[in-house]
Amino acid sequence: MRKNIESANNAIFKTALGLQKKKQRESLSQYMIEGPNLIREALENRAELLRIFVRIDEEKRSPELEGLLNEIQRQGIDIYFLSRKLFEKLGETITPQGILGVVKKPNYTEEDFFHPLSCQANGNMLVLDRLQDPGNLGTILRTADAAGFQGVILCKGTGDVFAPKVVRSAAGALFRLPLFFTNSAEETISYLHKYEKRILAATMQNSQVYYKVNLCGNIGLIIGNEGNGICQELIDAADETICIPMMKSTESLNAAVAAGILIYETVRQRSLDNSEQ
Repeated sequence: MRKNIESANNAIFKTALGLQKKKQRESLSQYMIEGPNLIREALENRAELLRIFVRIDEEKRSPELEGLLNEIQRQGIDIYFLSRKLFEKLGETITPQGILGVVKKPNYTEEDFFHPLSCQANGNMLVLDRLQDPGNLGTILRTADAAGFQGVILCKGTGDVFAPKVVRSAAGALFRLPLFFTNSAEETISYLHKYEKRILAATMQNSQVYYKVNLCGNIGLIIGNEGNGICQELIDAADETICIPMMKSTESLNAAVAAGILIYETVRQRSLDNSEQ
């Protein structure tokens, strides 16, 4: 169904505008995605697209967008056309791409998350302990997805992964990568023990260099807050603590860079392990 929205007082428009705020995203269990690439990825990965907003002058300028809208309409998703002024109120990017979508947040139960149907999952899980920077969060999720991680556990205090900046930097990973939210370090540890994950904490405390530790599979790799690192309770629960060697003049690495190095070390080790079998 295609409809025009001509007023900022329109109830559907006001609800979508509210998704710029975390409270509304949590209340409705919805979030916004922007641009044809993310919309297309949402469709391909069977994300629950609830409605689409299009800048009214954009469809005529872009045959590619027209084809995408035809596919959206075939799937029975409502499409709303907005003036440039109204559309730019909804968008968050400096150069809007003419199309936005509202997506239902995925809801993974314990059973869904810890027993994935995909045979491609390598059993490795990422645990994010109170990370805050949206760019770091999105980049880490994108990297974990690319490396075939089974999922990501988000400890209480971690930033909103459905915030617009995170969604953009995650580049579609939110449609594929299972997420599981915990309320405390104790709860996180309990789940990791229950499903027999070997807990590895990335910290400088009494640590081994990461490439000397077995990271092949079935691990829970903990990445900590940008400023304060991993909480002591998670460190104490770790089976091993690992670190990335650095020059003495360097205090620390960016969280997303450090996570990327460690995540892809699991890929490297797994590849070597498979080649030797």
